[in-house]
Amino acid sequence: MIEDDYEIVSVESTVPPEHLGGTGWHCYVIGQGTNTIRGYQQGSLEAVRQSVEEIVTRLNERRLGKRGLGYLDMSNHGKAVERK
Repeated sequence: MIEDDYEIVSVESTVPPEHLGGTGWHCYVIGQGTNTIRGYQQGSLEAVRQSVEEIVTRLNERRLGKRGLGYLDMSNHGKAVERK
């Protein structure tokens, strides 16, 4: 098991990915030890960085097995009810 947390390595302006147009594209790299995730997102640098920070937070929570504050109870005739 890799002990390192996910972290943002870089977020940089880039040309649009192949077959996509528009402006304001950024390439981001998320790292965890020797593993990397590379993605592309359109938007301002600030908006993309915030989005990538949220991705990193969710990846680290998932890695550590943390769950949301509630759970779904399916015993109510097949209807999902969130319990806290």
